[in-house]
Parts: sequence; C-alpha cells; structure tokens
Amino acid sequence: MTDRALVWFRRDLRIRDNRALVEAANADELLPVYVFDPAAYGEAEFGGSESFEYQKMGPFRAQFVRESVNALRDELNELWSVLAVRTGDPVTVLPELAADHDITAVYAHTYPTTEEQTVEQRVEDALTKEGIDFNRYWGHTLYHPDELPMPIAEIPDTYTPFRKQVEANAVVRKPLKRPVLPEHPPVKQGKIPPLDTFGLSEPSDSHRTEMTFCGGEQAGLDRLDEYIWDADKLKEYKETRNGLIGRNYSSKLSPWLNQGCLSPRSVHMEVKRYESERVANDSTYWLLVELLWRDFFQFQVAKHGSQFFSLPGIRQRTIAWQEDTEAFERWKAGETGIPFVDAGMRELNQTGYLSNRARQLVASFLANDLRIDWRKGAAYFERMLVDYDPAVNYGNWAYIAGVGNDSRDRKFDILAQADRYDPDGAYVTRWIPELEPLSPERRHRPWKSAEGNQDKQFVLGETYPEPLVDITE
Repeated sequence: MTDRALVWFRRDLRIRDNRALVEAANADELLPVYVFDPAAYGEAEFGGSESFEYQKMGPFRAQFVRESVNALRDELNELWSVLAVRTGDPVTVLPELAADHDITAVYAHTYPTTEEQTVEQRVEDALTKEGIDFNRYWGHTLYHPDELPMPIAEIPDTYTPFRKQVEANAVVRKPLKRPVLPEHPPVKQGKIPPLDTFGLSEPSDSHRTEMTFCGGEQAGLDRLDEYIWDADKLKEYKETRNGLIGRNYSSKLSPWLNQGCLSPRSVHMEVKRYESERVANDSTYWLLVELLWRDFFQFQVAKHGSQFFSLPGIRQRTIAWQEDTEAFERWKAGETGIPFVDAGMRELNQTGYLSNRARQLVASFLANDLRIDWRKGAAYFERMLVDYDPAVNYGNWAYIAGVGNDSRDRKFDILAQADRYDPDGAYVTRWIPELEPLSPERRHRPWKSAEGNQDKQFVLGETYPEPLVDITE
C-alpha cells in the first residue's frame, strides 16, 4: 500500500528549515496544501464585558500572504511537486482532500495562540474520525521548547531572567536542509483567490516609503543578504535600530519571519557567519537579542493562553479604561493633533509598516494618554500590519499598557521622544506635509505661537487638528 502524506502549510511558507515538510517527505507520495481560510480575513470579536468587533486582516498582509503562497507554489513546482490551494474552512477542506487522495497522515506546524490551537484541534478531531494521523511540529522560534532550560510553565514572566537562562543553558538547533520531495498524487492545484474574495482592495503604494515588502522565501533571503552583506548594516544595528526613515536602519525581516518565509534559525546562522567572516560586536549580538524577544512572547502565549489577550492581562490589573469612539477614530486616522503620533499612524495606514520606536509611541499614546482599551489598538495593528504576529503584537501592546510582561509605568513622554529621534521634524513632515511650512522647532509643537512670516499660512485647527489631550509644554 502506498504511504501518502499531506503537508498543511500555514505560517511556514518556506522550503528550507521546515520540520513538517521534512517529516512528510519521508512518505512515498506527498501532497502539499495551503488553505485560505475566510475566517482569518473577516470580522472577529473580543468578548467579555468590554467586547468589540474588528476586522482581522487588511490588504497589506493579505497581499503579502498571496505573494508568499504563489512563491511557495513556484518553488515546489521547480522541485517537481505541487501546491494544492483551496479556499474554505481547513476543518472541512483538509479531511476532504485527505479522503479524495487516500492520505494516511497529515503533517503541520503548531502555534501557541488559543485561536490557532482551536483550529488545530478541530482539524485533528476531523482527521481522527477518518482514521488519519495528525502530526504537529514546533518550528517558528529560534529555540525549540525542548532546548529550553525550563518547562514552558516555569518560564519567567520578565524578559531579562528568561534571556540570561536561555543564553547560558540552551543551544540553537541547526536549520534543516531542503528535503528531496517524493512524487505527488494527481491533484488540481487550484487558484490563489484575489483579495476581493475577502472584501479587500489592492494595497496602494506610497511614494513616501523607501521599502515595500514582497512575499516569498526567496524575497526574504534576498532581504537578509541585502541587509547583512550588501549594505553591511548589521555591524551598526544597535545604533540605528531606533531610526524612522530609510531602508536599512533595521533589518526589516519581520514580515518574512512572521509568515514563515524565513526561519529565525536561518537568520541566526547568517548572523553567526557574518560574525565569523566580518565582525562580531554589540550590534550583531543585539539582532539575536531581538529574535529571542520574539521567542519570549511565543512562549509566554504558550504559558498563559487566552489570559495573555485579556483586558487586565497576565498581571490582572484593574485600570480605568475610557470609552471614547471619537478619540479612537482620530488616533486611527492620524488626526490626534500630536504630530509624532499622527505621522506614525499615517505611515502605518499607507504602508502597513511602522518602525519599532514609532510603534511604541503610538501605542503608549492610545493606552496611557487616552486610556483607551489597549486591545483595540492591538486589534487595529492586527488588521494593518504586514508583519503581524499574534504573540509579538499583543505581547508588546500589553507590555506598553502595563498589563503584560512588565508592570512598570511604560508611558512615554511623546514630545521628548520626538525631539530625541526626530530632532528636525523630517519624519513628521514626510507623513504630514501640512507641517512643512513650520520651522523645525515648531513641527512637533504646532500649537506654539508662530514666529516670523513663514508660519502665517499655518492655522492650527484648520491646517492641522488641535490636540486631543494636553501633552504640551
């Protein structure tokens, strides 16, 4: 009897260092599958006493996923394999495909969020009813859970103790090589659905951005090579990572990491090669620190489950959150009247991307100045970000809001941060051109009295909104 396997691609859209694919490739025949689940694109709801609805995925990430799936199909075709693409609920689609092609086992990667775990369990239950084995593998972090020096249930809830223990006692596994794939059963490959299938339009290109993100494993490898080797920017990463404008102030690998086009172990291996061949310094180490931060949030979700996404967070803190629909809508639109915040939100809306520094500041303003439910901001990021990852996104938002992995006051002084990281106002005028007539000294404080004739054409409240809250000096 022919041993036929099905590998279900999810957020692991790559050939290299893909444990589920490697294991499935041991079968006599292999059917690779990707399922576009409409539930991942549509409306969702946060429950509880402060419930609200939001759209899960916007055009930037949706387009990146489409590109990544198409690139994966092309690479599989080059390896004389296929990628069967279907649209629907994987709980229905996968058992039907398995039955139609006499599949004996299904292989997939597992993810820690409650939502993803629920889908996995429903798929497993449906396959089990048909007598089909379901095999799950952990493969989206730098360190495998089996290599950690403590059980997930005992992982510290603050990052530094976790980092120190892991760095002293754990080893990063070597990336898995690209497997030799067996033959595939006859199957219709299916079409990659257009964005309007999910009620989305094509994302527009912004002339103000210096980098767009194209999905796919090769595009991710190209970006890794560009940043580390061609631009040779890794050696100064720690000094430039808080930048706001430009292509290479940070690695910008997150879209490919979070859709699994790149594995963090592949990035780790390339960093180590760079350290061996060029230089090892604080900056090369710091990129690995950031990868470990990403791991930390994945394991925190695995530890705390749905509590990680609750309004009081893992700290179970009671905070007097405010309900202010107008303020929330102005925050989303980049019309708060605080230039640095508005520039960040406009960049996010026009590009699907935002620097780490800007993310922290717009989040702090919503959660700590406006005191609006931090999950609403996180949900908006979920919709808009091209590099969205559930654990990292909600973990960082909870952290800033003071309900997550650091209970200290994380409120930022927006104006002080603006002066430090955008001293001449170049970032705010890039995304808020109406502020260009102002002198550099006023671009972060347009409410101050005009000095000189150059400011007469600018009228606060007409040219640019008045501030939502008073953070002025």
